[in-house]
Amino acid sequence: MAEDPESGGEKTEDASSRKLSKAREEGQVAKSIEIPSVFVLVGGVTALYASAFYIYNNLVSVFHFNFNFTQVPLLTDLEVVRLLAYHTQKIIFTLIPVMVPIIIIALLANIAQVGFVISWKAIEPKLSKLNPINGFKQKFSSRAVVEFVKTLLKVGVISMVAYYAIKGELTQISKLYDHSIGYILLFILKISFWIFIKVCLIMLVVAALDYAYQRWKFLDEQKMTKKEVKDETKQTEGDPMVKSRIRQLQQEAARKRMMADVPEADVIVTNPTRLAVAIKYDSAQMDAPAVLAKGAGPVAKNIREIARQNDIPLVEDKQLARNLYSSVDIGGQVPGELYQAVAEVLAYVYKLKGKKL
Repeated sequence: MAEDPESGGEKTEDASSRKLSKAREEGQVAKSIEIPSVFVLVGGVTALYASAFYIYNNLVSVFHFNFNFTQVPLLTDLEVVRLLAYHTQKIIFTLIPVMVPIIIIALLANIAQVGFVISWKAIEPKLSKLNPINGFKQKFSSRAVVEFVKTLLKVGVISMVAYYAIKGELTQISKLYDHSIGYILLFILKISFWIFIKVCLIMLVVAALDYAYQRWKFLDEQKMTKKEVKDETKQTEGDPMVKSRIRQLQQEAARKRMMADVPEADVIVTNPTRLAVAIKYDSAQMDAPAVLAKGAGPVAKNIREIARQNDIPLVEDKQLARNLYSSVDIGGQVPGELYQAVAEVLAYVYKLKGKKL
């Protein structure tokens, strides 16, 4: 795998959806020119077959117009313009039944491969395109070599198909001199038709293989280095260090709000030094006791300090402190399975203060 000198490192990571989308906007997509070629070939011949009678009638009318010698035309300027307009019109109307389906099929074949996208960047004039050195490099790139080999294979295979098709009919060809011109033409059309069918089948296989190769080559060229992946992640999701700092500030703000609620607590349940949980209960406003604040380590120490400063009782209950710390969020109510234990603590505290639960 080649290294990317600009981004540093080896391109080992699959391209992200963002990079593929950007490449698509610039007109870079996995596309095989063989697929439209096959469909245009099949569609063109089918349209030609379907409109053969119409084309024949138009050609006959043109021959009649040009070879009708009832009178010699005066080739004035006006007559030349009239003849030019007549033949232009006939050519256009003769080719429409074939050209319109070919154009539509070519568009659909390309849309089926890459979807509908208009990329103005792909057709922008660039001075780099006029660089002869870059053009020379492209002539000997791996893609150019593959295209050259593919062209040789197509020419070789088509030549072999035509050779064996004609070789199989050599006996009949040697007897054509004894038949009419119409029969000879029909024979040639029949041989040409079967050659066309076989060539189309081979081209379909070539197109499928070429599309698979072009898609693999495109995805391989779009691969990213680890540094590019990290840079893109920073652009889309933000710098991890900045996000970490933001989370840290948010946690500090939440901790300050939590500490501000500690003086309102009725009791602090401790572990006794590692954990601290501040509990409040107001029978007039609450259905169950609530956890106003909780913390471990330094945070627990701060909770205990605030409690002492505000004469809030500290009750040591290791199991209850662990259960409250692990199962109740800040601001949440005490669950039913812990209600009895909390009620006993509150009853003890209220007894000390001379209050009723």
